[in-house]
Amino acid sequence: MPQAVAELDDIQGLLKTGYGPLTEASNLVLWVRDPGLARAWLATFRPTTMGDLARTRVAIARHLAVSAPGLSALGLPDTVLERFSPEFVGGMAADPARSRRLGDVGANAPARWAWGQAGLEPHLLLMLFALPGGLPALLAETRTPAFEAAFEALELPTAPLDGREPFGFVDGLSQPVVDWDAERRPDTSEDLDYGNLISAGEFLLGYPNEYGLVTRSPATEDADLGRNGTYLVFRQLHQDVEGFWNFVNANGGLPLAEAMVGRKLDGEPLARTGERPIRGVGPKQSDIDFNGYDFESDVDGLRCPITGHVRRANPRTGDQPGGNLGIIRKLAGMLGLGIERRPDTIASSRYHRLLRRGRKYGAGADTGLHFICLGASIARQFEFVQGAWLDSAKFGGLSGEQDPLLGSRQPHPAGHATDAFRWPQRAGPCRTLEGLPQFVTVRGGAYFFLPGVKALRYLAAL
Repeated sequence: MPQAVAELDDIQGLLKTGYGPLTEASNLVLWVRDPGLARAWLATFRPTTMGDLARTRVAIARHLAVSAPGLSALGLPDTVLERFSPEFVGGMAADPARSRRLGDVGANAPARWAWGQAGLEPHLLLMLFALPGGLPALLAETRTPAFEAAFEALELPTAPLDGREPFGFVDGLSQPVVDWDAERRPDTSEDLDYGNLISAGEFLLGYPNEYGLVTRSPATEDADLGRNGTYLVFRQLHQDVEGFWNFVNANGGLPLAEAMVGRKLDGEPLARTGERPIRGVGPKQSDIDFNGYDFESDVDGLRCPITGHVRRANPRTGDQPGGNLGIIRKLAGMLGLGIERRPDTIASSRYHRLLRRGRKYGAGADTGLHFICLGASIARQFEFVQGAWLDSAKFGGLSGEQDPLLGSRQPHPAGHATDAFRWPQRAGPCRTLEGLPQFVTVRGGAYFFLPGVKALRYLAAL
């Protein structure tokens, strides 16, 4: 049964918000120098919690996540570490098969990363947020002599938050709404249509997910280290802004750029909005205008190309192709009868949603995105979206092309080209652009776990 989330003082506030008003932020990836000193520092660390956010408007926020090597460095026994998910324990960069699935090949290969290579993964991720002008003081307050003695730190600063990603498009418009209060029960007829209200257990361990099940949690005899925590994926993505706009301007200009993204520069979706109510969208008109759409009226991709970025990242599909067509059509569909099997039929979106908390970094030629996402299952959420939707050379009934923004352009499988983009035209034949350059390159990354406050205290007392 659905279960309301009530232990707000045990849950790090990053699950609730991306801290839009706190426009300054920095990420510090840490390696433990001295385990005892690291645990002593951890005992004094207090993250910003959902309880804090419910009580007051915060001026700063702090969050801490730990990698599998970090848990070992802090002294967690291997027998307990093995209770975390296999992909978290294995890490982002250590398995060549995982790298292939994620598109971490060619220029994206972990051997070329600036940080996070196999065997050199960071131990912790410290995320700091502040109101304008407040970050220098927060960093100075954090990087005390005790901190410097406990950790080796690599600071990855972010650019001031302005609502746009480096290519210039308004960003952060589409997020799942977390069902903190357990308003809905999954697997009803409502789920035949696309919905944006998603079970808390998709993002928080210890609560029922979209299957009505509770994701396995790493528990010991005296503590559940997973409850009220979640997995965190961090990838540093360099964006070739000049190369992107040079290619776009030579092949179709702004309309091509917007087709590749699936939204206009100002964030307006190319698909029609407001055609039907969507659970979890609204009541604000701005939310409806930017998120109140699916692709059921655009099955051919004439408005938003099928392999455009926003459509790959979230195909906005329900459990049944065509949506809720009534009980007779539902039964017929279960038997494979009476429903057109379109080539763009894609897995239901509600099982693969992500909470995104990333920010852009840098300026000029050295700019990109610190991509951060949260989810209760790295494999079913991040790795599925990245491997089956974004990096796949066969998506939505098409082949020979990857995500037009994030694709590695490496042949996949061997010899099968991935550097095309089909751009349907409302008048005339579809345009097929070939030889897309690689616009985004992975510069680093790691898998982390964002623990609850009680789990942090447990780790500090190891």
